[in-house]
Amino acid sequence: MPAKDLEQIVNLCKRRGFVYPSAEIYGGFRSSYDYGPLGALMLRNVKDAWVRAMVQQRDDTVLIDAAILSPPAVWEASGHLANFTDPLVDCTSCKQRFREDHLDDRSVCPGCGAKDSFTEARAFNLMFKTHAGPIEGSGAEVYLRPETAQGMFVNFANVLQTSRKKPPFGIAQVGKSFRNEITPGNFIFRTREFEQMELEFFVPPADGPQWYEYWCSERLNWYVGLGIPSEMLRLRAHDADELSHYSAGTSDVEFLFPWGWGELEGIAQRTDYDLKQHATHSGEKLDYFDQATNERYVPYVVEPAAGATRTMAAFLLAAYDEDEVGGELRTILRLHPRLAPFKVAVLPLSKKDTLTPLAKQIHRTVSDRYMVDYDDTQSIGRRYRRQDEVGTPLCVTVDFDSLEDNAVTIRDRDTTEQVRVPIDSLMGELLARLGF
Repeated sequence: MPAKDLEQIVNLCKRRGFVYPSAEIYGGFRSSYDYGPLGALMLRNVKDAWVRAMVQQRDDTVLIDAAILSPPAVWEASGHLANFTDPLVDCTSCKQRFREDHLDDRSVCPGCGAKDSFTEARAFNLMFKTHAGPIEGSGAEVYLRPETAQGMFVNFANVLQTSRKKPPFGIAQVGKSFRNEITPGNFIFRTREFEQMELEFFVPPADGPQWYEYWCSERLNWYVGLGIPSEMLRLRAHDADELSHYSAGTSDVEFLFPWGWGELEGIAQRTDYDLKQHATHSGEKLDYFDQATNERYVPYVVEPAAGATRTMAAFLLAAYDEDEVGGELRTILRLHPRLAPFKVAVLPLSKKDTLTPLAKQIHRTVSDRYMVDYDDTQSIGRRYRRQDEVGTPLCVTVDFDSLEDNAVTIRDRDTTEQVRVPIDSLMGELLARLGF
């Protein structure tokens, strides 16, 4: 069964090196997290799986990596300076701040229980502002990007010229974004520093609705294909009062978290809003001339925008399981092999010098293709349990018979079944079982 309690995942992540509280030795920094040895690998795997589906396996999408810092002109054009706000209220009793639209009861403070203690709501801009250069002043103000999208819009003409693409085509990007959230929380679900995986898909205006439907279906299926049960996912269309200032229609891919449904990804019809705004503010043309029809137009945009870090949390929650093996309870992460931090673990049955050279040789061979763990401490049973708990799909055990028969034992994480395989056939067997 998937995890029913967020603490199950929080504890596993800390214990096994997926996620640590940031600056923990100094008491931590609220809603900031560091990704440990396994978490860094898994987060990279989530992003790689997205790039594989959105760029590598398509011929109509290119990848860019735009700057994190941007001048105010970018955010003035995009509307973020005026519209990227949340309604903020302060409790006059405990001094805590809350988003007014997240309060269950506007008359009672959830922090201290005081009644009718909130100030009037005011707009709170979520962007982080800093200064570039040695002198502070309005001329040196810059912003940390709150989304990766604008870097793709301002590079539209560059990409169009250098990639020789034509609509429909996409510009994809994976990278950090920063939002000064009033009430971050729920582990890595809502943080002030996070990673996004976004695609801006540029289409002829008349084709916008059909591409919107296409991407809604395509993105929902991506999560299912990587192991999240379909009953833990839903596609929810936004009500009119939820829509962003640029959106003609948005649907969210939502996951059933322990606290309820939460957004993993939004698919938005941004129309031609962004390109027209940047063209107006910059004075540069951001349109497309179709030689086949002799038509010039500003493309419409469909934007699937996913959060890499919250998506990683969803994969962990969905993969968490507990079962019984040999009368002993075990914790297991049934992660899709593409997402697992380690694909294979090489486990010599003993630390004796007679086994180590062969085990190390096998590790070097397998690690040329896969991320591999090497573990020779404690009993083989305990090592199997450790690999199960971090989601490693396959274990390769090197025993004393291996010195005689040139074979090793492959153990499957999910079934615990073991099979003897000649070392010469090992890579082919791993490829067949992992699927890549």
